[in-house]
Amino acid sequence: MNDQFEDNLPRGVALSWGLVKQPRRGPKREMNLKQIVDAAITIADKDGLAAVSMNKVAASLGFTPMSLYRYIPSKDDLLLLMQDAVCDIPIPPIKQGTTWRENLRTYVQACIGVFYKHPWFGDIPVSSVPLTPNNLQIVDWALRGMNELPLNDHEKMSVALLLSSYARSSGMIQRDLNQAIQSGKKQSAISGQDYSAALKQLVTPERFPDLYNVVISGAYTEENNEENNVGDDFEFGLERILDGIEYYIEKKRNR
Repeated sequence: MNDQFEDNLPRGVALSWGLVKQPRRGPKREMNLKQIVDAAITIADKDGLAAVSMNKVAASLGFTPMSLYRYIPSKDDLLLLMQDAVCDIPIPPIKQGTTWRENLRTYVQACIGVFYKHPWFGDIPVSSVPLTPNNLQIVDWALRGMNELPLNDHEKMSVALLLSSYARSSGMIQRDLNQAIQSGKKQSAISGQDYSAALKQLVTPERFPDLYNVVISGAYTEENNEENNVGDDFEFGLERILDGIEYYIEKKRNR
């Protein structure tokens, strides 16, 4: 490992940057880091994060667990490398004439897509700022979308955190709903329409004074879509966040 970074970076982060020398001696059919991480991702995509273990990953590659530990010292390091690997997504070039809103909207939608494609991604706790290369590439993408805005570096990072937090929460909710559908749950049960009649009896104006009218109107269970001027809830939320950022920018310009 490069001595310059040895005392400064966690082992898994150093591995992600290629700063750790890989074993030169070992089984005849030598492994490599990418094979191990890809195998772990395949297991997680199929059976969830709980199914990933050093033993199971090693077995899927035809090696012993001890062989794996020569490449990746711990399961935590493996999870970090898995997380970074699935963040290696295509980043489109910014086209001339696109607005900052369009650029940031594309960024958020792509981040949500990671949760949809890899449902386990959100099960890995956030333990620090992004430190691995593909994760940092995503941060760079978000910042690039703000190049023309009159924001300082701290403001840009706060906007990036706000948008990535929304992408994370939205991605995890959409992931959960998708898994519910795949498990056989009806859309009408997910939206609550199957229980609408019961809710209209149980949600009384005395106990739920503000929720009552929403339930009675059908908005709570998406019954009355003719009057719905919101459209997709997640897109609506994103647009309101972008509105807030735009308002903040205009206030700065007018100072």
